[in-house]
Amino acid sequence: MADIEEIIDNFAVLEDWDDRYRYLIELGRELPPLAAAAHNDANKVQGCASQVWLDTDVRPNGGDGPVLTFAGDSDAHIVRGLIAVLFAMFSGKRAKDILAIDAPSLFERLGLREHLTPQRSNGFRSMVERIRSDASAALAAAAV
Repeated sequence: MADIEEIIDNFAVLEDWDDRYRYLIELGRELPPLAAAAHNDANKVQGCASQVWLDTDVRPNGGDGPVLTFAGDSDAHIVRGLIAVLFAMFSGKRAKDILAIDAPSLFERLGLREHLTPQRSNGFRSMVERIRSDASAALAAAAV
């Protein structure tokens, strides 16, 4: 899976938004399949027009705090691509680092805000909030 800097670089090379949408869809196709059992209400992201599921795995990492990895799925191709972008930003990172990432500015750097429908932009924000909430909960649990 591509890292966020590679995605940003690829977006910069693609001048046409149709090509960028195709790239986003391709990123979504590269997501590993989400287990059928993970398609449940607990993993469903509220606030998305499409069906979106995010499954979070929290691993303790000693004094550095917990590390979160994510799996996800959507019934919409572009949204699956957005999930892949989010995973490139957040998955495999420490909870405290996740909370420090400025996702809206990365979203802006990709030029997605002005080229997605308001519903998809709201869904993207809902996914970011869910990831940040999971990171906060992991930090709180590790502090106990």
